Amino acid sequence: MPIFKSKQPDINLPTDITVWDWLFDSPQSPLSKYPESQIAGYLNAETKERVSYRQVKEYSTYVSTALVKKYGLQEDDTVALFSQNTIWYPVAMFAILRAGGKVSGASPAYNVEEMSYALKIGQAKFLMTASSSIEVAKAAAQEAGIPQEHIFLLEGNINGYTTIKELIEIGKSYGEKGQIKAFKLPPERKNKDVCGFLSFSSGTTGLPKAVMITHQNVIAQCLQVQQITPEDHKKILAVLPLFHITGLVHGLNLPILLNAEVIMCPTFTMPSMLSTIATHKITELLLVPPILIRLVHDPEVAKHDLSHVRRFSSGAAPLSEEILQLLQKRFPGTGFKQGYGMTESCSCITAHTPEYYDFKYAHTVGTIVASTEVKIIREDGTECGIGEPGEIPARGPQIVMGYLDNEKATKETFYEGGWLHTGDQGWIDKEGLITISDRIKELIKVKGIGVAPAELEDLLLGHEMVEDVAVVGVRDDYAGELSKAFVVVKKGTEGSEKIGRELMRFVKEKKVRHKWIKEVEFVDEIPKSASGKILRRVLRDNKGGKSVVVREAVGEKAML
Repeated sequence: MPIFKSKQPDINLPTDITVWDWLFDSPQSPLSKYPESQIAGYLNAETKERVSYRQVKEYSTYVSTALVKKYGLQEDDTVALFSQNTIWYPVAMFAILRAGGKVSGASPAYNVEEMSYALKIGQAKFLMTASSSIEVAKAAAQEAGIPQEHIFLLEGNINGYTTIKELIEIGKSYGEKGQIKAFKLPPERKNKDVCGFLSFSSGTTGLPKAVMITHQNVIAQCLQVQQITPEDHKKILAVLPLFHITGLVHGLNLPILLNAEVIMCPTFTMPSMLSTIATHKITELLLVPPILIRLVHDPEVAKHDLSHVRRFSSGAAPLSEEILQLLQKRFPGTGFKQGYGMTESCSCITAHTPEYYDFKYAHTVGTIVASTEVKIIREDGTECGIGEPGEIPARGPQIVMGYLDNEKATKETFYEGGWLHTGDQGWIDKEGLITISDRIKELIKVKGIGVAPAELEDLLLGHEMVEDVAVVGVRDDYAGELSKAFVVVKKGTEGSEKIGRELMRFVKEKKVRHKWIKEVEFVDEIPKSASGKILRRVLRDNKGGKSVVVREAVGEKAML
């Protein structure tokens, strides 16, 4: 039975150290390798405010002391970070890790219902946010039982709320000898046994779940990516959200290992992003497909000098061959790389290595990263050889420990022997390059962010006009995919444009923008298997639909 192994040498993975100690106090740390003048950091592209990695260590030490000594943070407590990209995000994150807590990232676009759900599922005891999100944060915290004194501001000032800069001063007031000791692993536990991060994912199916990411997972993934990263990769554009697994690894942790400067974009607009790229002469652009699509079409691109760009890096969702060709044509002389993985694999299972930084390999997702194995499984459970398509399970030190308090979903997603059930179909060629051909899982990828059909179906089933419903992803030129609802209305009612618009409005009021419904199609019944599973492919092939189809433009142009 073939198991495909990485061609890269195994990583030298430490098992008895936390992320904090590894990045700031070990021989791997840039603080141990470089003089003060050469230590990189996080820079706010808009305000130019900057913290070096040395300052991050100092500030995080003070914040961790303040949280523990004044506010009662305990080991294993969860702290939610609910904010746009900011240089204070990593200061807070590392402070939580230093104190032995768990960091739970949340989208700043969440509404009260979504944020309170995240707080409850993650069992958060504290919440850090920005003044721009305070109304949602306050209401969600109240629903989750988090007191106001446990809500802190990473950005902005509001009466009654302590800011992170005030936390730094509180911690500093205890003196150098009064700082708490950094959390250490208990003798009986390894870093693969200790959760440091919670990241929300729908996995292969179902409602959002809290993925438990260990200290080992992050360390392993950073080492795996470092191994295939060119030495000249010293400036990183952080336009992708930090709460997402890509931001967590590639925007927060990996840059410290690389001693690379992170230029953060707190908000996204094409002009501001392009101006940042041009000003800082960033040579590699880590972006998601919708932004790459904008790059080949948007006239704004011509107003900025991007001649220094050497390669594009993509992930989260497939990029069409047409867009790849347009990208290569608009930026001649550039290369292309991408990674494949999911939150449950702490980012990458595969990635392009430097010898494959060429558009002719762009239809693949690269080769297997170090210390990782992959199988290709047919529907009957037998294993495939080279060139044969099937589902792609993977295992390695970056595969997470499971879902928080959800044994059923954990067993369904993680096989015996450490294998992750990805829900994706593809094949591997003779060079070891993997191509993803289809997504078996039900997840809809909107701008690279996973949307669970079950979440929207549960919501719509609560509407008085809906008898039954199924949600599927439909192609969108800008967002990659958007959600479409097939609806069976209550008996005695007929589907109409008015009802369709009402259902769209209903979702808009309850869910964040990337979860909005693009289309509603009324059908007589939802096709299902004998076991009751929705036959989504039948719906996608339009074999169950009829009559009224209501559409709304909520694509990438409107969403960015």
